[in-house]
Amino acid sequence: MIFELPQEYLDLAESIRRLAREKVAPRAREIDLSGEYPTDIFEAFKDAGLLGLGLPREYGGSGAGILGLTVAVEEVAKYSNAAGLMLLLTRLPTGPLLIAGSDRQKARYLPGIANGSTRAAFGLSEPQAGSDVMGIQTRAERDPSSDGGWVLTGTKCWMSGVREADWYTIFAKTAGPSGRKHDSVTAFVVERNWAGVELGRIDAKMGVHGIDTGELILDGVKVPSENVIGEVGGFRLAMLGLNSMRPIVAARGIGLAEGALMYATNYVKSREAFGRHISDFQGVRWEIAKCAVEIEAARLLTYRAAAMADEGKFTKEYVAFLSMAKYYSSELAVRASGLAVQLLGAAGYMQDHPVEQFYRDAKQLTIVEGTSQVQLGLIANGVLDGDLWWS
Repeated sequence: MIFELPQEYLDLAESIRRLAREKVAPRAREIDLSGEYPTDIFEAFKDAGLLGLGLPREYGGSGAGILGLTVAVEEVAKYSNAAGLMLLLTRLPTGPLLIAGSDRQKARYLPGIANGSTRAAFGLSEPQAGSDVMGIQTRAERDPSSDGGWVLTGTKCWMSGVREADWYTIFAKTAGPSGRKHDSVTAFVVERNWAGVELGRIDAKMGVHGIDTGELILDGVKVPSENVIGEVGGFRLAMLGLNSMRPIVAARGIGLAEGALMYATNYVKSREAFGRHISDFQGVRWEIAKCAVEIEAARLLTYRAAAMADEGKFTKEYVAFLSMAKYYSSELAVRASGLAVQLLGAAGYMQDHPVEQFYRDAKQLTIVEGTSQVQLGLIANGVLDGDLWWS
């Protein structure tokens, strides 16, 4: 068995590491404090060809797959989770298209993401439907004025990148808003400039500033039949898309944990207390060691999950393995950032050091794209159903 990344991915990681140090690291704190969308970072990713990492070559991408995008997100998230989210958003809204979209849809919407001329966002959650996906109320009704078209009405919330997006992947009820059967939900591509598409409120967030999160209001939006993704009644597509994303979300957690621990380690090596460097105290050294072990464990879980997703292994029988990566890495981000704050003491609580930003950013990862509790439920299902078994 080989536990090392192939050379092309190691080369990719090294090139992105340089870019992250040169472009992302100097801007990370300013992005957090201002909350302004970092257009310069987007342009740097665009110039480096990183926006198409997770997309096939035939649509302008580089074909590096989920593993390549996972490697990239880990590197930039060491300095800025907003930058990591920017890369993640090249794959989250495009995932359903890659899984079930028509050739026409892929040709129309994917090249713009790869070359940076367009951006997209993903709309599933609603004010009354977060973890309870089947509780969504956005409805899609047949449009009597068109041949097979639909009319969408409802409000999506907590959409990352909602203000910058040119188009959206939207899930709506096609069998009445009260229906809870899986064949009552369908995915659509909705373009920003269509009549009835409006931005709602932009959220004031605890962390991950710089990438807007907010509402999208759909007021009688007419969607042509060719913009239905996959089959009508394709709720399974939402789950497949989210399953395939688990390693990329996990990579944000690993990168954050690495960045927090590296910063704190450098601090305790230079800071003196009681006539010694803080790093000389056994209790401090043990905490650093335990965190380092967890980071490496998370990386192995996540790289395995990314390789599985690239092989198309994101259906039910593989969900437990993908959820393990997301659960462990996002919870690790919280623990590692908390440790970093503690190691810096009072200084860690102040904006003079980035660890308080890591601490705020980390919590988001345990909530987005399936909470930690949802992941534990999926892992438990895998064990109880025998998908994850050891005999």
